[in-house]
Amino acid sequence: MDVQTLRQRLQHEPETLSHKLQASHFVAAQQKLDTALTWQAMADDHVIITPDSPFYPPLLHEIDDAPTVLFCKGDIQTLLQPAVAIVGSRDASRNGLQQAYDFASQLASAGLVVVSGMAAGIDGAAHQGCLAAGGKTLGVLGTGVEQIYPRRHKQLFSEVQQQGCLVSEFWPDVKPFAGNFPKRNRIISGIALGTLLIEARRKSGSLITARLASEQGREVFAIPGNVLAGDHQGCHDLIKNGAKLVEDIADIIEELPPLLQAHLESLAIEPHLANQDSSELPFGALLASVGYETTALDVVVEHSGITLDLVLEQLLELELQGWVAAVPGGYIRLKRS
Repeated sequence: MDVQTLRQRLQHEPETLSHKLQASHFVAAQQKLDTALTWQAMADDHVIITPDSPFYPPLLHEIDDAPTVLFCKGDIQTLLQPAVAIVGSRDASRNGLQQAYDFASQLASAGLVVVSGMAAGIDGAAHQGCLAAGGKTLGVLGTGVEQIYPRRHKQLFSEVQQQGCLVSEFWPDVKPFAGNFPKRNRIISGIALGTLLIEARRKSGSLITARLASEQGREVFAIPGNVLAGDHQGCHDLIKNGAKLVEDIADIIEELPPLLQAHLESLAIEPHLANQDSSELPFGALLASVGYETTALDVVVEHSGITLDLVLEQLLELELQGWVAAVPGGYIRLKRS
């Protein structure tokens, strides 16, 4: 029953409490719809998508609790392209952030969309790595698309809108609410072919995304870490329970559907998967001696077989080039060869 019909009925019937409540419900619904349509008309890249739209993400159709509406800001074509999700800790280590950045960059270079939740930490690094590689990325929000959260990601929100798409099932002006963030995780995993976890603790919210991905029949990937640190326990638990252990992008690509693998191979992704000859790397012997976890200076000297003075000189050069970083207790490697 539409608002006009309801109003006509109320003019000829006793004004009972139930009639008042029904009228109020329909008026509120109409106002809400008008607000949404006004928002969509504000800009060409403001789009409201429903399940019968040709731009509704194909894999999202398959999940049991698929959202009935998606508010989108950006290039909605991105919703139709094959994607991999990357999620993890908001309080990630420098090494974890670099892993997220590097894997997202390589996935983008391989022709895949990178999906994440626009949160601080691993999410933000994944979006940034994808954008830096010139790829497309989807930011799935736990707020409305007109709310920038966290505030530090103001520039990132703008870049994702320009080079991908911001997506939310919540009305555009919905502010941050703790209960909405776990809810949006089913969309992150539901859009993607698989989900990669980086630095997930045992009580990490990203484990919700991994569980949802598994329940949705999607691939779950996890990067292992130091067994003595608590930052990777969630990832280790996932690997024990069947998640694919990931060391490089090839571990992800080989799990994708055969037709997609063939498509990616046609885009010549092999250079991104192959290891470079260590002789082509700067100070290859020294670089090979610095791990992705903190490596003490004396260990670097011992493993490289180079004198301390030369080690310090070359480490400084590698640090300036972005290959390593000085951290308490030694150095860590930032880039994969």
